[in-house]
Amino acid sequence: MTEHRRQPTRSGSAVWAIVITSIAGFITALDNLIVTTALPSIRKDLGGGLEDLEWTVSAYTLTFAVLLMFGASLGDRFGRRRLFAIGLAIFTGASAAAALAPGMSELIAARAAQGVGAAIVTPLTLTLLSAAVPAERRGAAFGIWGAASGIAVATGPLIGGTLTQHLSWQWIFWVNVPIGLALIPLALLRLDESRGPHPSLDLVGTVLVSGGLFGIVYALVRGNADGWTSTPVLGGFFAGTALLIGFVLYELRAEHPMLPMRLFRHRSFSTINVASLLMFLGMFGAIFLLSQYLQTVGGYSPMEAGIRMLPWTAMPMIAGPLAGVLSDRIGGGPVVAVGMTLNAVGLGLWALAVEPQVAYTHLLPALIVCGIGMGMFFAPSANLVMSTVRPEEQGIASGANNAIREVGGAIGVASLAAVFSAQGGYGSASLFVDGLVPALWVGAGAVAVAAALAFLMPRRREAHGPAAGLATEDAPVAA
Repeated sequence: MTEHRRQPTRSGSAVWAIVITSIAGFITALDNLIVTTALPSIRKDLGGGLEDLEWTVSAYTLTFAVLLMFGASLGDRFGRRRLFAIGLAIFTGASAAAALAPGMSELIAARAAQGVGAAIVTPLTLTLLSAAVPAERRGAAFGIWGAASGIAVATGPLIGGTLTQHLSWQWIFWVNVPIGLALIPLALLRLDESRGPHPSLDLVGTVLVSGGLFGIVYALVRGNADGWTSTPVLGGFFAGTALLIGFVLYELRAEHPMLPMRLFRHRSFSTINVASLLMFLGMFGAIFLLSQYLQTVGGYSPMEAGIRMLPWTAMPMIAGPLAGVLSDRIGGGPVVAVGMTLNAVGLGLWALAVEPQVAYTHLLPALIVCGIGMGMFFAPSANLVMSTVRPEEQGIASGANNAIREVGGAIGVASLAAVFSAQGGYGSASLFVDGLVPALWVGAGAVAVAAALAFLMPRRREAHGPAAGLATEDAPVAA
């Protein structure tokens, strides 16, 4: 095995690595959801329609997803610390550009650039952390890093709403700038440089998957405006599908693929990734619409809307650790399946409860059920992904799963917004609800399919000895 090239570790570098990577993980995770409660204010200030708001969210998640594993490869080849600093510089500069954007086109372009920076920074936070922290302390270090990212997701809508209400929506982007400017010199001064064992870059694979996913999301976004049988929309679907097929065929033959297709030969790995994509499709698309519903129909301020989203977004902080303990006892598969079922039920409850005039207390049960379901999904699903591959493949498996989740989120925003705009719109509270209800049922259906896949996922016999936890094949177990 090729040895990692690394400079001698500095004294105290482990502590600095935990601090720097956790803060970097926080701000890149924060930008997934911080924009949601600011969308009505952005639409009011910059104009634009539903598709512009979709791209404001999806431009970030899509570039983040398709470049995530490529960003890790860049670090392996050119130096992880160096690329980490470059990624932070791109993310920080793009955040400033988003805050200064005079129109929707400029804002969407800046969000895409943010996604590029985040795709470089995020995977390198874990590799830099692993290189700096001794093996016996990595569990605690990863726990701190994970908690920072979890808090970012949980508080994103609240932070976004608070900044939008008391300052302006531009501050959801300005907040990244001083943090990024502080982290760049700290990273260069306090982190050790290291490189990976396989410094090859899969440029062809990156271009194919990026083009394919863009074509499909573009077609979904433009479907209602241009017509589902129009040349641009059909062209987007066909070209996107063809490029994705080309990506799979190329990756099967590539010497150093960004996404080794052999991983998907393991049925559990394939199943949990397809389920994760559907889960994020339903949940991310629903959050995109529901955060607007609370303000546009419910009449809440951005901060009030963020507070009212907390039972959903913050509940995983409570349910997640309990789900982890439960999955250790009965296995991750059943816990994930129940979590996805709860999410589907929660979205169904939302669809039944939303009306032009409805008390928040009528919506609260749906929020809590969705929050518990998300908490039961995250930690056990990550463990399932890791348990289906060899130790040396866990990094790329984790990157693949994160990328697939982000892709699901981008497709979810586009597809649920397409249902929404086909059945309703922003013209009145009744019209908004007319579009929201069927969109929520589509989201609930996607998550329900994910739950069914998780229930059907094969369970493995308990392993013992040195190979414990390594999945080499699927095997049924007795109940």
